[in-house]
Amino acid sequence: MNMDFEEQEDELLALQSIFGSEEFLRHESKSAGEFRVSVELLAGFNVLLKHGEAIRQYDDDVSFLPPLLLTFELPEDYPSSSPPFFTLTCSWLTDPQLTSLSNQLTDLYQTTGGAVVLFSWIQFLREDALKHLNIHTLLELPSDHSKIPQTNQAQQEVECYEAEEKESTPQSEPPDDHVSSNLSPPPGDAAQGSDFTASNTSETTDDFLSSAVDKFELSESVPDIPPNTDHSYSGLSLTPSQILLSQILIHDAEQKRKVFAATLFDCGVCFTSWLGSECVQLYECGHIFCHACLSEFCKGQITEGTVQGVICPQPDCNATPTPAQVRSLVGEELFHRYDRLLLQSILDCMPDITYCPRNSCGSAVILEKSSPAAMCSVCSFAFCVDCKKTYHGTSKCYEEPNEKKSDDPLISLPQTGEGMTALLQDYAIGSKQRRRLLERRYGRKLLLYTQEKHASDKWVTVNTKPCPHCFCPIQKDGGCNHMYCTRCNHGFNWE
Repeated sequence: MNMDFEEQEDELLALQSIFGSEEFLRHESKSAGEFRVSVELLAGFNVLLKHGEAIRQYDDDVSFLPPLLLTFELPEDYPSSSPPFFTLTCSWLTDPQLTSLSNQLTDLYQTTGGAVVLFSWIQFLREDALKHLNIHTLLELPSDHSKIPQTNQAQQEVECYEAEEKESTPQSEPPDDHVSSNLSPPPGDAAQGSDFTASNTSETTDDFLSSAVDKFELSESVPDIPPNTDHSYSGLSLTPSQILLSQILIHDAEQKRKVFAATLFDCGVCFTSWLGSECVQLYECGHIFCHACLSEFCKGQITEGTVQGVICPQPDCNATPTPAQVRSLVGEELFHRYDRLLLQSILDCMPDITYCPRNSCGSAVILEKSSPAAMCSVCSFAFCVDCKKTYHGTSKCYEEPNEKKSDDPLISLPQTGEGMTALLQDYAIGSKQRRRLLERRYGRKLLLYTQEKHASDKWVTVNTKPCPHCFCPIQKDGGCNHMYCTRCNHGFNWE
């Protein structure tokens, strides 16, 4: 007996040194514990779900499945005479599959000839469990309909067994069913064989459906879900199989993030090796860059106003980061600028969008093809789409001087640049009587319109340069001389 106890302690200490706390948990009060065993999957592993007559196969490779839970308790005469008492549960396996694995574990103990077996069990579950079940690259999840007869049958067998056990004498042998049929307990130890049957059969089969929903939860608590009924989960009507599929996909994504964070990658900008936790991977193209390099690149593009340049720094790659990635890279302040400029660049390309002409507003306004009038939904300013002035009904817009009719009673404006400059200067610095005289001669609205247009043209000429591709005026407010047109995104040199 002392020899068995020493071997148990040595085995448990060795398991604690081999496996981490996330995989192995020992119960210090007794020789017991539990393992969370993650099975190894082949490349290209997929999941198939049958929902009624519909078949859904998820082609995205699944690299991680929720772990199998193996709980065990070592009897006093383990390993010399008795195997461990254990239960095996898993959310994505059926009752027959779990029973087959349990039988294989008992066979592994019998082949050891009285040696410790827990490590061999873990290796089998991790490396050979799927091969034993003939699952290679496709996992077909159990349908909701297929679970009902298996569960009910198992419950009836357990209830029948318990009823017979109560009527029988303590020395009577348990019925020949499920896992107990593959394990021959030592002579004179029939009571231990009964305990093993109850722990390996009833707990495994009775708890399978509940473990499919409760064992690997999407949230902190999920209520018990009866089979073959629709359920409202997070605002959606889901069956247990659909919830199970969601759990598998979420678990796979979480494990992939952990693996990515612990892997070294070479940044495509600084060519330095970084852990994945210090890197950002663009979902659209898969290119990986360190957080610092990609952050500086995006900040520079947004600061210069070239939001269309917030793309993958890899040459000849036009993939864009997601808004959430941009926010984490540049911070809230620059992200608001990026969001605003990106929206504006998109609106500029839409032919049915214009902007409110008020300097204090400038909001986007949707045009109507049937009317030349538009109204800003923010400041309620009604304006003419053509001249951007207050809406003037059926009256014509203010026209250029050379387009005015010959019978116009007002005197035409000067046709030369020098004459126009002298007139506008005279109007700007003249006395009230002089301004009134000029207004009676040329028209006050026409003078104001010409004055504004002349000032605008002068400012554009001094402060901008035309894009060599689309001739749109471009203003340079900082940065290097390499420019990008905000309208056509054409690159050119400022000088």
